[in-house]
Amino acid sequence: MVIKKGGFAVVLGAALFLLTAGMCIVDVHAQEEAAAPSATTLDNLMTAYNGESNAHARYLAFARKANMEGYDAVARLFRAAALAEQVHYERHAEVIKRLGGTPKAIIESPEVKSTQENLESAFKGETYEKDVMYPAFIKQAEKENIKDAVDAFEDAAAAEAVHAGLYARMLNNLALSKGLTKDFYVCPVCGNVVDALSFSMCPICSTSKEKFIKVW
Repeated sequence: MVIKKGGFAVVLGAALFLLTAGMCIVDVHAQEEAAAPSATTLDNLMTAYNGESNAHARYLAFARKANMEGYDAVARLFRAAALAEQVHYERHAEVIKRLGGTPKAIIESPEVKSTQENLESAFKGETYEKDVMYPAFIKQAEKENIKDAVDAFEDAAAAEAVHAGLYARMLNNLALSKGLTKDFYVCPVCGNVVDALSFSMCPICSTSKEKFIKVW
């Protein structure tokens, strides 16, 4: 077969184009595979355990800062939320063990700023967990039919929604709360936080109000 000089250039160009296109297709496919969700429910439980453990440490640090700045009501809210996060990570730990895993957490040094900034940070964290993290974890647990994990994730998500609301209210009334104190109560089963026991059973998990823990 005879190919003229101009024809050779066209053929060579076409070959290079096809080779490049093929490489791009392979690269895109590889990226899609890398981006595809692969976390199991056990992985998600470990992620949640680590996250809630760090939130517990972070909120205790935020509480100390709030006390230093004269926001005692905010400090109590942070301590209540810290206890709630402990309820969450302990419950996640139980499910992790039932699935044959070992709970592990890497506690990072909390970044503590002003009380207002700490409230904003806490609000963002709770909002992410209730709107993004836990819904994804629930979906995966349902897919794997692990009811204990579904229940733990659902209760945690509902409690985080309550926490976010409390943080938002405190932010909106921060100036008025200075110098004041306030009682908070924590459900030992789901981590729900309330400022009054105006019910007979927890709105989230139906635990008796008598079992709620008062936070000082």
